Amino acid sequence: MLIVGELINTSRKAIKPAVEKRDAAFIQDLAQKQVDAGADYVDVNCGTMVFNEPETMAWLVETIQAKVQAPLCIDSPNPQAVDVGLSLAKHGQPMLNSITAEKQRFADLLPLVVKYKTKIVGLCMDDSGMPETADDRLRIARKLIQDLTAAGIPEDDIYLDPLVKPVSTGDRAGMEVLETIAAIKDEHPSVHGICGLSNISYGLPNRKTLNQVFMIQTMTMGMDGYILDPLDKTMMGFLYASRATLGQDEFCMKYLAAHRNGLYRG
Repeated sequence: MLIVGELINTSRKAIKPAVEKRDAAFIQDLAQKQVDAGADYVDVNCGTMVFNEPETMAWLVETIQAKVQAPLCIDSPNPQAVDVGLSLAKHGQPMLNSITAEKQRFADLLPLVVKYKTKIVGLCMDDSGMPETADDRLRIARKLIQDLTAAGIPEDDIYLDPLVKPVSTGDRAGMEVLETIAAIKDEHPSVHGICGLSNISYGLPNRKTLNQVFMIQTMTMGMDGYILDPLDKTMMGFLYASRATLGQDEFCMKYLAAHRNGLYRG
């Protein structure tokens, strides 16, 4: 299971002013809290800083790494910002979030994946737009796997995002994702899955409940990566509990350790 802490993102209300003011202590504290709460990677996204994204990315990467030694997930569609962020990443194997099967985006970002030997998040989207069905997603997933492995990317470094859509927009929105996860795992057991969860609940009340339930459902289908808020102790509790009940936590050792350390709320 791979957890990417999602909180350092300038689209978030509290983050953008801290970044604009170059409040290093605030950013470092947030990075450390996410790692302490169980994040394996810290996501770094300053995509809203459209006029100085590469410069801002450099400041964020250097600031975070001065405090924590967790690897970073460099999160941007901007090849220049990605290049800057990956060139400065020094702890562990970095991750790039994200590439797609869109011809131009794939061509722009693949050389950086190869150059920096990153893990790679691949969105199941191509030039025809957002997929609707599991079959559409699976077709794009196969293309991404084929093209990434042809470039020398190991399957174990590939994390496919099936693109979660709000269940409020259609009864099948959740099931299309679950069916996609299961099909990819069946065809390519070494390829990983990853997603954010909040889209599933968009437009509905009690969003956290829907997000938590959907995480458990995706885990049962083989999802093994999430981009989430690791400071949400209820969500983390469901994650540790699900790993234990799905046989992914020998003798429940991670569950027990997390309990002792107060990392989740029962």
